Amino acid sequence: MSIPPWLIIGSIIVLAPIFIFMILDNILKQREHTIQVFLEKGDALIRSFEAGARTELTTGHGDFFRLQKLLMETAQQPDVDYLIVTDGKGTILADSDPSLIGETYGEELDLARISQSRTIEWRRVPNPDGVDTFEVFRRFAPEERPLQELSGMPSGGGERSSGKKIRTDERLASRRVVFIGLNMGPIEAARKEASKHTILMALLLLFIGFSGMISLFFAQGYRSARHSLSRIKAFSDNLVENMPIGLVAIDSEGTVMSLNQAAETVLQRTALEVVGKRGADTLPPELREVVGMLKAGRGVIEREIDCTGAEGKIIPLEVIATHLKEEGGASLGYILLFRDMTEVQRLKKEIARSRHLASLGSLAAGVAHEIRNPLSSIKGFATYFKERYRDNLDDGKTADIMVQEVERLNRVIGQLLEFARPVAMDRKPSALQTVIQHALKVIENDARGKNVTIRSELPADLPEVMMDADKIKQVLLNLFLNALEAMQQGGTLSVTLARNDSRTIRLTISDTGPGINQKDLPHIFDPYFTTKPSGTGLGLAIVQKIIEAHDGEISVVSIPGTETRMTIVLPLDEKRGAES
Repeated sequence: MSIPPWLIIGSIIVLAPIFIFMILDNILKQREHTIQVFLEKGDALIRSFEAGARTELTTGHGDFFRLQKLLMETAQQPDVDYLIVTDGKGTILADSDPSLIGETYGEELDLARISQSRTIEWRRVPNPDGVDTFEVFRRFAPEERPLQELSGMPSGGGERSSGKKIRTDERLASRRVVFIGLNMGPIEAARKEASKHTILMALLLLFIGFSGMISLFFAQGYRSARHSLSRIKAFSDNLVENMPIGLVAIDSEGTVMSLNQAAETVLQRTALEVVGKRGADTLPPELREVVGMLKAGRGVIEREIDCTGAEGKIIPLEVIATHLKEEGGASLGYILLFRDMTEVQRLKKEIARSRHLASLGSLAAGVAHEIRNPLSSIKGFATYFKERYRDNLDDGKTADIMVQEVERLNRVIGQLLEFARPVAMDRKPSALQTVIQHALKVIENDARGKNVTIRSELPADLPEVMMDADKIKQVLLNLFLNALEAMQQGGTLSVTLARNDSRTIRLTISDTGPGINQKDLPHIFDPYFTTKPSGTGLGLAIVQKIIEAHDGEISVVSIPGTETRMTIVLPLDEKRGAES
């Protein structure tokens, strides 16, 4: 995941001032601590020197040379650069370097004030030759008693007079200032090391903080990407699983990796039986052949094949197959998309049949018109000869047969013309229950004569149907009469009307006759196909034509020796159907 520059800059802007403040605060505290250490050490040395001077005064051995020696010994302690005692005017009274006694020191300071204060003070003295010196100073007062040794250079001891002692007491009563110079080298080095460590730690914390912020954005991005990936995966899995065409994915080793529901239905195999196994052992040979063509270097393959299902059924498939590749071009395997072409082929056959019937109807209409006129003439001559040879019974019977055959042929031609011409429809919302009841009333006597029981289920609350009532009645009578003719030994004629869905209604007509031979079942709606000796073969063809003119469908299911069931589906009146 790429990090935008503004994020990095923003993080640094937020974190940098915090850590700079931490560094400066830490360095300042270290500096204050260093000063405090030097002050405490300097104060301790001054107190130590004062205690030594006080001892000398107490024992009565406080001559100049002993105090100077004490000062020099004190100055020899580690980290002590020098120790100086001056009077209130800055004149050096004692010094760790005896050669400087009598010189002036500290004139730039307010020695008069300092010599009167017990508060310890400090300053940093530059040292051109090395590390600077931390100088601590305050009033030097070991005891408020005469200390002639600190008055300056000694004079002859035997020549001291009482007047000199008084002047010495006065000088000893003067305030003094003590200076101690401490070497800053070791502590300064330690302080610098600590400051360096502080800076390094601060930079490390800055880096850790910055990394933490970036990590948070990374984590958020990861969660977002993972959530998006999960949603995309769920969407793609759902899409693949529920797509209306079959999908089979095979890896480069020939193992089936995926099989969706449509593929399970077409191949009549479950995903548990196929996924994770070699395609050579689980897929039909026709699909294995397509995979072999892909392995041979073919690109996209589009073809129609006849595939053998698990139960041995031949299924026509339209197959599209291609390679699965990574972005770099490496092969991941193969993918096969296919769909069952059974229904498409059936529709193609229906279209071809419809075109054939249309051509046949047009031809039949022309032939019927041409035959009808000669038939009228033949019927006229047959009637004439019947009247002329009335006394000759044989000739009269022959003439009667001629008239009957002409009339029968004329009826056939009438049906042929009715089949050939477009159906004239007068559709209006009507109650299908009423039409069915009228048709059943017409065949009631015939059914009673053949010992056929009529059972009907016609709910009164069903919506009306957009139909031509006369045409639908013609359909019903044709189907009812066919059913009665099939039940010569008696039986049951059942008529059931029910709601099919929100837009259609379903009418089922079944009889308990011998049924229809399975090899004849696909042809019962073909013109001139009949198994009756006296049938024309146009009855069911006309029925189908009327139903299709109503935008409906008719289908037949027959179980030989048990029943034959005709199912008609018709559209409802849209407005009233929606209201119901």
